Amino acid sequence: MMTHKIHPLLIAGTVLVFMFLVGPLIIVLGAALSDTTYLTFPPQGLSLRWFENIFQIDAFRRTIVTSLQIAFLSTMIALVIGIPAAYALNRHRIQLPGWLSTLFILPVLVPELVLGFSLLKNLAVQFNSPIYISLLFGHSLLVLPYVVRVISASLASFDFSIEEAAISLGSPPLKTFFTILLPNVRSGVIAAFILAFITSINDVSISIFLTGPGLSTLPIQLLAHMEQFFDPTVASVSVLLMILTVAVMAIVERTLGLTFLAK
Repeated sequence: MMTHKIHPLLIAGTVLVFMFLVGPLIIVLGAALSDTTYLTFPPQGLSLRWFENIFQIDAFRRTIVTSLQIAFLSTMIALVIGIPAAYALNRHRIQLPGWLSTLFILPVLVPELVLGFSLLKNLAVQFNSPIYISLLFGHSLLVLPYVVRVISASLASFDFSIEEAAISLGSPPLKTFFTILLPNVRSGVIAAFILAFITSINDVSISIFLTGPGLSTLPIQLLAHMEQFFDPTVASVSVLLMILTVAVMAIVERTLGLTFLAK
């Protein structure tokens, strides 16, 4: 049995890439645990008081709730629009014009700053839309392309003759959609939800234009906090966001398995 030795340069390169990816996370975690009143790494003493400080500041408590609400609702709106859109684009790709699929990725092609300013000018100023509604609309528009693309990738391998067979046997089209098609692309729907939720909760470029007095999101509150303070609270919030991301992935792994999403 022949064995192949791994070249030392390949090992060194792999280690460097791994450190490049993990290094910033280690620095943020160390800064969050520091006992000093300013951001520093390596930490000088270990303390959890900056994590406690997050929940002692009313602005952080409010913006955490707001960000979770906006992220969940905008993701659900994007799924309600994106699933039928992805279905139509794949089921009737020959009949539909080619530019229609490009329409759903325009929010990604347009710079987020331009998109945010346009939403501010048209929604908040011209139509005097409430801040919460503007944020919800903006985030839904932001994550919609991700939903359409991810679900379209799942539908690309779906055999639509199964749907036609079910309809030919008497199953109503709407029932066929929910009982035949959706279960077969469930992994794509879950992956789209995770990607859209995380994208929304971390958004800055659009939120900075659409937030206002009394209503803000967590990333915008972080920026406002950094303008006045340079303490490890910011690093602590970043660690909590990382934990939230890991928790979502862990739940998926425990319930479905990450290999399920790769199907």
